[in-house]
Amino acid sequence: MRGGDDLLVEERLRALGEQLRGPSGLKADLLTEARHGLLDAVEAYREGGLSTAEAHRRAVAEFGTPAQLAPAYQAELAVGALRGLSWRVLAVAAASIAAGDLTWRGASWSDGPRPPAGYLLLAASIDWLWLFAAVLGGLGVLVAGASRHSPVLHRLVGAGLAVLPALGALTGSALFGWSVGLWDGALTWPPMIIGAVLVGVGFLWLGRAARSWVHAVR
Repeated sequence: MRGGDDLLVEERLRALGEQLRGPSGLKADLLTEARHGLLDAVEAYREGGLSTAEAHRRAVAEFGTPAQLAPAYQAELAVGALRGLSWRVLAVAAASIAAGDLTWRGASWSDGPRPPAGYLLLAASIDWLWLFAAVLGGLGVLVAGASRHSPVLHRLVGAGLAVLPALGALTGSALFGWSVGLWDGALTWPPMIIGAVLVGVGFLWLGRAARSWVHAVR
């Protein structure tokens, strides 16, 4: 059973955790690592002859205050959030590029008249958007993995990746709505319906990662 002295460690970790924002899994890992470090320090002080209470007080004091520790922990959370967002963008971009044309293959209207020039331009812009997203996602992985990275570059890449879900949702919805207006069968074409559902899930997945990154760098 945890004694009163152990509560000093838990209280310090709780106060630190309240100041941190970012991916919950990484945050939990960082606090667990900090707990192990504190308890190791307590044990070392006890072996050195200090009482249990004094060992806890000494370890917590040398650990530092939440205000002192939060910036370093928060920086690591921001890097982790960028890494997670980058990989998600890469995954969704790769899936969109690979499966985009499959939505239309075999459709009853695919051999009909060509769509308006504006429609073709919008469709091409979506292709370019996901290509840019893949490149930016790869850059984000590199930036997050670098031992020393520029905070300015981190924020620029992260901001671009955070905005992409909104741009993708906007252009994708516009293309879907235009498609329904051009072809009556679009709403009953199974690949179109499945694609719309999967794209929606993908954007929600990206949106959560983008929100986590925004909170981590605020």
